[in-house]
Amino acid sequence: MRVLLTLLLLAWFMGDRAMAEPIKLVVLGDSLTAGYGLDERDAFPAKLETALKARGIDVTVINAGVSGDTAKQGLERLDWAVDEDADAVIVELGANDALRGIDPNETRASLEKIIGRLNSRNLPVMIAGMLAPPNLGPAYKEVFDRIYPSLAGEHGLRLYPFFLEGVATIKDYNLDDGMHPNARGVDEIVKRMAPKVAEFLSQVKR
Repeated sequence: MRVLLTLLLLAWFMGDRAMAEPIKLVVLGDSLTAGYGLDERDAFPAKLETALKARGIDVTVINAGVSGDTAKQGLERLDWAVDEDADAVIVELGANDALRGIDPNETRASLEKIIGRLNSRNLPVMIAGMLAPPNLGPAYKEVFDRIYPSLAGEHGLRLYPFFLEGVATIKDYNLDDGMHPNARGVDEIVKRMAPKVAEFLSQVKR
């Protein structure tokens, strides 16, 4: 009887402890996630965490961004970049693929493998889409731009269509290189994305 009571108390304690822990959201991405040229506090994951907490969501947002990463490189480090105790993942990869003119089919294949591995771990996934720059030509752009909505539709994932929406090509929101958001640009991205991420996290089961 004492053993049973002890086990019940332990189960209650562990369950209560799990409920008290914040949601662990990992952002797997490239320099746009890592916060190229910015202080750590101004990077997308840090500002997203602040915005979500302001909405009453108990969350820890992990910056798993590596500058220069392609979708394939993100895949190669996936298993150690997304810890076993992660609760959900935002995948933000592909910008460097487009900049380097990598075959969109290769980019799609890498992203699909990332999704497959995360699905096998029962991790909810949100895709942050990317658009190819127009200088690569209409044929390349058409194929590349279809990657993200297509994957989201096929795998039933939440999609944020374009990570740089409202920021791309706007001088006041970017660093001098014209490609990476400055702190104001990150604020704009977070303002637009936070409501969608909040909806996404509302469906996370732990």
